[in-house]
Amino acid sequence: MPAGSERVSEMAPGATPPAPALPRTWRPLGARVAVIFFGAMLFATCAFAWFGFDPEIRAKFTLFQRSTVVFIGLLYVAAGYAIARSRVVATEAGLTVVNGYRKRELEWAEVISIHLTAGAPWASVDLADGTTASLLAIQGTDGDRARDAVRAIRALIDR
Repeated sequence: MPAGSERVSEMAPGATPPAPALPRTWRPLGARVAVIFFGAMLFATCAFAWFGFDPEIRAKFTLFQRSTVVFIGLLYVAAGYAIARSRVVATEAGLTVVNGYRKRELEWAEVISIHLTAGAPWASVDLADGTTASLLAIQGTDGDRARDAVRAIRALIDR
């Protein structure tokens, strides 16, 4: 392996990883895969069920019933898109956190620490004003990938 190419999770315990090159973007992997997979499965199931009905059964569905199914599908698409667009971008100026449809710009001076506790669904940062901000882009279910991201952001905070 070339020098410096080892994963952060392969470093010695307690070793401080080098700060990543900026700009750097982190996105959720497992959540995106789940949204795509289950969305495709839901669509396929509904399509097979619909075309599996006899024409006279399909004709009994009212416009309201059809519209309700389409509306629920659109809600799923909107929620899936919100999860898929979540990201954390580190630049020289600070962190840009996109959680769903909300975007938040944080300067490095505002960010005190980052943590991803065992069993937590996602990482969060402690801010100088005493509040915390969730980072939906760094999902605990992503395992080593999430821990590497937390260590990299921590290295940026500590520099």
